[in-house]
Amino acid sequence: MAARRTRALFTARWLALLIPAALLGGAYVGQYVYGLYPCEMCWWQRYPHFAALALALLAFAVKGGAARACVILAGLAILISGLIGGFHAGVEYGWWEGITSCSSTIQASGGGDFLDAIMKAPIVRCDQVQWSLFGISLAGYNFLISVVGAAAIFFYASRRPA
Repeated sequence: MAARRTRALFTARWLALLIPAALLGGAYVGQYVYGLYPCEMCWWQRYPHFAALALALLAFAVKGGAARACVILAGLAILISGLIGGFHAGVEYGWWEGITSCSSTIQASGGGDFLDAIMKAPIVRCDQVQWSLFGISLAGYNFLISVVGAAAIFFYASRRPA
């Protein structure tokens, strides 16, 4: 019985590490390989995943209750990212009003003119879907994966050893 509960924390640790790593990896592949530049709310979704990665790595370094606390905090960070993704998906689908700022990636290469780089930078709007599969945007997938993943992390982390 205790072995099963130890295995549950082991599973929670790995979920807390792999979920944000996979989602961030997918985001960066989309950005740098397929040219899907992030909008402001896309960036907001990434920050909690970075925190979750750090907390999950810390959970592997510590033992017992501290490890469980780190896993639960990582799960909370993943959940927060998912909720931001849900809000962002609602903005993309026109269910509610979003923020008014947009973001873009600006790079002046090799001594280039920054003004020229600013003028040619893509403007990424938060209310436009850049990519979707089965009618679900990237923000929607972040919502689904993060919320389900956080629930799984909380389930496994809540199984306390005897």
